[in-house]
Order: sequence, then C-alpha cells, then structure tokens
Amino acid sequence: MKQHAAGFAAVIATLSGLCGQASAETIATLTKGQSNPIVRGVRVGSEQMASKLGAMTQHFIPRTENSVPEQIALVDDVLSNKPDALVFSPSDPKALIPAVDKFNAAGIAVVNVIDRLAGGQTVAYVGNDDYDVALVTARYLLKAMNGKGNVVILEGPPTLPTAVARSRGFNDALKEFPNVKLLEAKSANYAKPAAQQNMRDFLRAYPQIDGVLAANDPMAIGANDALKAAGKKALVVGINASAEVLPMIKSGEILATGDYNGYIQGCLAAEIAVRHLHHQETPKEVILKSVVVDKTNYQPYETPMDKRTCPTLDSVAGK
Repeated sequence: MKQHAAGFAAVIATLSGLCGQASAETIATLTKGQSNPIVRGVRVGSEQMASKLGAMTQHFIPRTENSVPEQIALVDDVLSNKPDALVFSPSDPKALIPAVDKFNAAGIAVVNVIDRLAGGQTVAYVGNDDYDVALVTARYLLKAMNGKGNVVILEGPPTLPTAVARSRGFNDALKEFPNVKLLEAKSANYAKPAAQQNMRDFLRAYPQIDGVLAANDPMAIGANDALKAAGKKALVVGINASAEVLPMIKSGEILATGDYNGYIQGCLAAEIAVRHLHHQETPKEVILKSVVVDKTNYQPYETPMDKRTCPTLDSVAGK
C-alpha cells in the first residue's frame, strides 16, 4: 500500500499467477470510499473478474466517504500508475468530469459504475436502476402493510443522483396506494446515526408509524434501532442487500431490502474493460434487474463477496 496526503490507496494489488507477465493489462478502480459495502463490492468484483481474464488490478481509495477533494487528489495517482482501464465510481457525477477528461487524454479507458457521470467519454455505464429498485422495494412494503397505514421516508443526500432517484421511486409507489399516508420524508445522508436521530424525531412527532422506507440499509438499521429503543414496531425496508442487514431480515426485525449489487457491477465493469482493451464488442450500458431480498431468498447473499462467483456479460444478458 501507498500512503497519500489526501487519502490512502491500495495500489498495484498484483493478482496471483501474473507476476512477471509484462503484457497483462491493468484494471484500476477509483471508488468513493473505504467502508461503503457497495463500493467495496465493486472492488472485489472487479478484482475477481480481472484475475479470471488474466489482468492485474489496482485500487485507489479515498479515506473519507464521498469526498470530492480526496477523490480528485487521487486522480494524479491513477495517472502516474498508468493503468490500461479504470472502473470509476464518482463521488460527484458533475465535479469528477474533468478527471474523466484527464483519463481520456492519457488513453485510460473508463467504465462508469454506480453514480452515472454527467459527462466525459466512457466505454460503458454499469449500474442498477435506482428509481426501479426503490419502486419495487416500496411496493413490497406497502403490500405487506395491506395497502393502508402511515409511513415515513429516510432519504439519502439530496446532491446524489442515486438518492434523488430512490426518493422518486418511493413517492411514485405511494401514489399507487391511496390509503397509505406519508407522514414525513427527511434526509439522513445515507448514514445510520442520522437515521436513528430522524427516526427518534418521527416517533416523537407521530403516534402511529406503520412503515419505514429507508433509501439504504444503514438508514434502515438506524431506524430499526430507534424503534427498538422506543419499544415500537413498524415494517422497515432498506436498499443495498448488504451483509449487515441480512441477520435482521433473517430474524424478521427488518422486512426486506432492495438489491443494489456493487459486486456484480464490478464484475461486469471489469469484463467490459478487458473486452474493450481486446477490441471486442461491448455494451454501452448494463442495467441490473431489480430484486427484493427477504426471508425467502436471502441465503445466497450470506456468502461473502470474495467467495462468490462473478457472473458474465453473456449470463446477465440471458436473464
């Protein structure tokens, strides 16, 4: 690992069996944080697929989640290490456009994942449809409530396209259930502590809350913690299908979560990158199917990401 002034990056993680192969391509990842399970999944998936295809990997990781300055500071590190391609999860889809321009000028092919860039030349975009995953997850909750009752929404940061799209999906689902009342929607910035505080505020303000629509799993967990502390019950859903929420789904504390699969995004992005470098045909966009994870189908998600098997572009296209 190298230490950097603005953040840290695990640089040049050479995969097994590739030492001494000067001709092997290098696929780098520039993600938007260390601990976020979605971007961690991107790194794991990219590395597994790169290894399978005979490529090496590098990871560039800012210390602070969603820090635009730290991610910008790592751009020069990416350029100096001269990878052949980059799997890029931008912390801000607009602010990082100049970085993409630099990668383009250096001849580094860019595959965009998670938040869709607002500009710059990319080989492809791989992601989930945030609107659709929120829509189907909200419908699942509202049907479980038998189409009646009171709900609150815990939203993500209003500056992130993922959060905006998820809020829109939640609200459009609510339009389909006229006997469900939205009491209040409030941003908790995708963070568990903020969600706990917001939920405590909701519980003080509203005597009856039947459902909680949380735009990610940490906020769902925070809401659940606040409900337990207050001795209250409500049906709670999140988004991400992260490992942290699975035990709560298994126990019934949290109803369900929408799958936002960074691991699969990383797998497919790395495959696209290698195919592009080999001058093979690649899709310009891959949008993963929305899936709700509940008590009936959580088991495969319990397998740690580093023990899973990457799907391929062909297998995903066939679904």
